[in-house]
Amino acid sequence: MSKIRTRFAPSPTGKMHVGNLRTALYAYLIAKHEDGDFLLRIEDTDQERFVEGALDIIYRTMAGTGLIHDEGPDKDGGYGPYVQSERQAQGLYLEYAKQLVEKGEAYYCFCTKERLESLKSKVEGTDDKEITKYDKHCLHLSKEEVEANLKAGMPYVIRQNNPAEGTTTFHDVIYGDITVDNAELDDMILIKSDGYPTYNFANVVDDHLMKITHVVRGNEYLSSSPKYNRLYDAFGWEVPVYVHCPTITNEEHKKLSKRSGHASFEDLLAQGFLPEAVVNFVALLGWSPAEDKEIFSLEELIKEFDYHRINKSPAVFDVVKLKWMNGEYIKKMDFDAFFQAAEPYIRETVTKDYDLKKIAALVQSRIETFPDIKDIIDFFEAVPEYDTAMYTHKKMKTSEETSLLVLQEILPVLEEQEDYSNDALYAALVEFVKEKGYKNGYVMWPLRTAVSGKQSTPGGATEIMEIIGKDETVARVKAAIELLSK
Repeated sequence: MSKIRTRFAPSPTGKMHVGNLRTALYAYLIAKHEDGDFLLRIEDTDQERFVEGALDIIYRTMAGTGLIHDEGPDKDGGYGPYVQSERQAQGLYLEYAKQLVEKGEAYYCFCTKERLESLKSKVEGTDDKEITKYDKHCLHLSKEEVEANLKAGMPYVIRQNNPAEGTTTFHDVIYGDITVDNAELDDMILIKSDGYPTYNFANVVDDHLMKITHVVRGNEYLSSSPKYNRLYDAFGWEVPVYVHCPTITNEEHKKLSKRSGHASFEDLLAQGFLPEAVVNFVALLGWSPAEDKEIFSLEELIKEFDYHRINKSPAVFDVVKLKWMNGEYIKKMDFDAFFQAAEPYIRETVTKDYDLKKIAALVQSRIETFPDIKDIIDFFEAVPEYDTAMYTHKKMKTSEETSLLVLQEILPVLEEQEDYSNDALYAALVEFVKEKGYKNGYVMWPLRTAVSGKQSTPGGATEIMEIIGKDETVARVKAAIELLSK
């Protein structure tokens, strides 16, 4: 068997959609699982949709996710150029389209826009959707008429000549054998009037010339596959292995849209998700591992990935699951790396001169995304307004009255305490609890509430007190006593 070669062929039209990232990831994993080659090819033949800066996004995303290509515009492996507009400049696609014309598998079409408009018909069951199925009008032009039109400089496209009768069958790894009536196959355009190839035609030519063995794409391209196969057959080329991936939907089972806020890789990074977690999550959008496991490093994915286990049914983009997974990755981060990522969020919330690394250490195991940090630590800056009912806790056997008494009793201890390290504070409080015959929670609950004003906090009372220091601790306890005394 020949060496497996896959490609990711994005168009530079904006942000990297999650569906595109999954295509890139699956293509990468299929190749690397078998020690094959993974290529990056830029498909920029649709000049109208080109977005400035989109190429940078593609390279940034590939580097950020670890999907390192073996060949591409910046790494010539002998099959370049790897940018379609550069290949177009060489006259490559027109040359192959003319070969099909000579074989009778394609033809010149000189129909005007007005004539094509007249061929439009309503899609059954819809009010406004229209399709244009070409009627092969120009197929019947004589060779002399074609040459005369070309000589006169008439605008033209080159169309594929698909049969109107019989059937075409193709095989997909996920969906099996699929047979379509040839009557459904439109004579798709291969070369546009501007001389550029269509996406569909350039794909087939480039995949063959670059020796691509496995083509990974979304299942929206299933309907185009028979036309691709007829092109391969017309040229006498080997058809690659097709791997069509299921649709990605949101929680309402509607197609994931760019307006959802989490449809692109860059959006997810901006929302505080780690690249490694996104890659792990995206891998599971349509693929089921053999073992009951959900956390995979990229190296583990390479080892475990079997494309035959890709599902047919739509994959749901579950934000709750992604957040959980991201939280698991954050917990495992090296602390210095975590602090570097968390520091901007901490500084945005806490302006006082506290030890930010100690704050970071408290939140690392308690957040799912980095923006979560702000709401968790805002009390370090100032105690928020809170309801005194928070002091009542059945399990701790505390109430507003008992909490007031405890805080009044503990205040002198806190004022006398000089060492405000966590261990020293804890030892002093344990001693206080012992002397009074209280249970730990009976004291710690009201004290933590007083210094934070929060129902839940990252860290206990003494960890918070160590960070805010003696003066702030005493001031907050006094404020709590005053609040409870009203």
